[in-house]
Amino acid sequence: MDLKNNMMCDLETGICGPGGDTVMEFIDLSAPQKKVDLYYVTDPICSHCWALEPVLRRFEALYGHYFNMHTVMGGLLENWDGFADTTNGITSPADVAGHWREVGDHSRMPIDGDLWHDNPIESSFIPSRVFKVIHKQNPALANVFLRRAREALFAFNKNIAQDDMLIHLVNKVGLNGDEIVKQSKLPEADTSLQKDFQLVRQLGVSGFPTIVMLNEEKKGVKIVGARALEQYTAALQQMFPGEHLQLKQLPSLQSLIQKEKLLFSREIEEFYAIEEKDVEAFVSEQLATVDYELKEVLGEKYSTIIG
Repeated sequence: MDLKNNMMCDLETGICGPGGDTVMEFIDLSAPQKKVDLYYVTDPICSHCWALEPVLRRFEALYGHYFNMHTVMGGLLENWDGFADTTNGITSPADVAGHWREVGDHSRMPIDGDLWHDNPIESSFIPSRVFKVIHKQNPALANVFLRRAREALFAFNKNIAQDDMLIHLVNKVGLNGDEIVKQSKLPEADTSLQKDFQLVRQLGVSGFPTIVMLNEEKKGVKIVGARALEQYTAALQQMFPGEHLQLKQLPSLQSLIQKEKLLFSREIEEFYAIEEKDVEAFVSEQLATVDYELKEVLGEKYSTIIG
């Protein structure tokens, strides 16, 4: 091709030059021009939030082009002095283990919980402040950190309120764990966390997980608790009355697991709408060219990338 006949000025850089080899490309203008704000109010040690992960991942993959997602820390456990969750019969750390196992059994997202007997978490504010420090530097990595922390806590029984574990988890997402954890102990990190708590109050949230969707007029819907995909879809539809919601194409399992690094069977089942008995064959076929391992924890299988 004669590049003299294919010149262009780039709107972002202001540089004029060759326009490349693409002659024609398909465009889709049906995507929403306005997005709603979706606030996901959560906490690093919220077991029902862990149970929600399979549904929330599929919801975001299918409909994420309709909303801007904001992960907000809710402040579940400041400390154990005077703490009591009478609804779930929790007045001491040891009471949490049984409740967690019930959530794990019901959701099939593996939850151990033995640490509540011998190495209880002092406060969920500690990993929440680390989340806020990371979020200030790199919002996308903050959510990766939150996922790694939950894996470590729920499935692998690690205390994510201890410095050595937090440093390890932050290092795993590619940041300086020592420095991030050090910053999380400064007043600025607590101020940032308190702003999240203020937002939670403004949103009228009193439990986790809660998802709030708001339009430009600050009107919308609130969904409390871990719900089925259909309920989140119905809520989103209310935000776009009269419009038929367009689904995005789901990524391949190879693409998804390279991003997520580790996926439990329940998550693969939900994401691709397949049955538990079909997961192993599905994974084997989809990851034929990928170095992965199929492992098991607490009776639940999971796939993880090697390396």
